[in-house]
Amino acid sequence: MKTNRIMDEIRGTISPEMKLQMELSVAIANRIYEILEAKGMSQKDFAHLLGKTETEVSRWLSGTHNLTMATICKISVALGEDIIKVADYTAEPTYDFEPLVAAESAY
Repeated sequence: MKTNRIMDEIRGTISPEMKLQMELSVAIANRIYEILEAKGMSQKDFAHLLGKTETEVSRWLSGTHNLTMATICKISVALGEDIIKVADYTAEPTYDFEPLVAAESAY
């Protein structure tokens, strides 16, 4: 692969956190693309489903937009598919301790 010295220098200045953020943003965009393709939906269909403009959806799917958790949840619900998964997450909370219960008033 041909590389560009200037771009290589810029990449070298990116913090590990920023690099991870960029990788996750691209992975989320790719996941949305996969779901749209599997459902036979276009970006236009997706934008209409969410009540957004095609331009905004295009920005989201570029992999450079920082989506909020709220937006990711809206997308997941609208598409009926998980966009991201958290390791060892369960819908029902599990406790390694007894949850605190409010004591009854002595009065």
